[in-house]
Amino acid sequence: MTRTPSEAPAGIVHLGLGAFFRAHGAIFVAEAMEASGGDWGIIGVSLQSTGTRDKLAPQGWAYTALELGPQGETPQVVSVLRDVLVAPENPQAVLDAMAAPEVRIVSLTVTEKGYCHEPSTGRLNEHHPDIRHDLDNPLPKSAPGFLVRALQARREARLPPFTVLCCDNLPENGRVVRGVVLDLARLIDPALADWIAANGAFPSTMVDRIVPATTPADLDRLEALTGARDEAPVMHEPFRQWVIEDDFCAGRPDLGAVGVQLVADVTPFEHMKLRMLNGTHSSLAYLGYLAGHETIADTARDPVFAAFVRRLWQDEIIPALAPPPGEDLGAYAEALAARYENPAIRHRTWQIAMDGSQKLPQRILGTIAEGRAAGREVAGLTLAVAAWMRYASGTDEKGAPIEVKDPLAPRLAALWRDDPAETVAGFLALSEVFPPALREDQGFAAELTAALDGLVRRGAREMAAAI
Repeated sequence: MTRTPSEAPAGIVHLGLGAFFRAHGAIFVAEAMEASGGDWGIIGVSLQSTGTRDKLAPQGWAYTALELGPQGETPQVVSVLRDVLVAPENPQAVLDAMAAPEVRIVSLTVTEKGYCHEPSTGRLNEHHPDIRHDLDNPLPKSAPGFLVRALQARREARLPPFTVLCCDNLPENGRVVRGVVLDLARLIDPALADWIAANGAFPSTMVDRIVPATTPADLDRLEALTGARDEAPVMHEPFRQWVIEDDFCAGRPDLGAVGVQLVADVTPFEHMKLRMLNGTHSSLAYLGYLAGHETIADTARDPVFAAFVRRLWQDEIIPALAPPPGEDLGAYAEALAARYENPAIRHRTWQIAMDGSQKLPQRILGTIAEGRAAGREVAGLTLAVAAWMRYASGTDEKGAPIEVKDPLAPRLAALWRDDPAETVAGFLALSEVFPPALREDQGFAAELTAALDGLVRRGAREMAAAI
């Protein structure tokens, strides 16, 4: 597949050009321009590898988004990208793109760990090696470093700041990214931090679409379907949702025209999604992986885990939530169950299980802490945390090794002991993962120990069935 690159200027730079953004935000932006016009083309930035750029360049930056529905597959060509830069190759080119006058939004999907922050506090981790580098060098490595140095360049050029639009699964993601950026800017130049605080915008968002990893077999199947070879397609489910706090400092595409929910407060929507979708996604990933299921669909179609996840929603998660305006949480749960069971979506449990130390605080631990404070039963979510610990040991129920992808992987593996109580004590001491309310809760420690002991002796499926 080859397309002629568009000459229209780019109004957006996106950091972290992975499959999710190309299957979600980029499509919304393309459709908004088609509906209402505007120069909102996107310059993508790969912060680590050249793979995405190298695959997209021969195609004129166009790619296919393939919708995987229960009844069939629907391809869509997306031509909103104008260029793809690789930050390690030429960080100055990335800064130049972000500092260009026509760029009015910088969006990000760099995963939770990409913000170089402490998940338990939301503040900048000043000791992170990339942040230490970015403090000493004008050409940054980290996403916060690129944001701050680009905003510094705009201030020096007497240009207004761009809106920073986080599209990652972080609670209050706009507030978190604003705090990280201001923390880093203040260390570089306090006057810069004041300028950003007074003039910039960091709207919070909630994003939702299941985007499984693309496989070589997907490439071949898509070629047979369309008659054209695409080396960089993305796969996605039919469902999509994007809720954005309508707070932009330099304009935006007409996203409301294509179904984006522009609201005054994203918080109830993000709590609903983080806890009901992401929380159960992670729970199913760890327990399903331990039980031998390769995908979320395999796990969700297992009657034991299907009942388990409904029990999580009904008894442990929904009671801790305030419904967003216009949302029925029971109906949302049933829609999630149908999405999980979609046989066309092969979302690997191993993929969802990545970076658990970064994901669990907002996806699961907050619900547990609130539930225990309110006197509610949270045995199912406690079992999910125990399953994460079992998974992070690096060995599955049959003694086979697990390739654990996590920033804390070596530390997590070293915490494993034959005595479940000792293992739990070691994990609960991780202040960057567990909030004080749970670290100091002896009752939670006892229940987590019992859950972990049960997982070791009885296995994930039997323990889920008991719940």
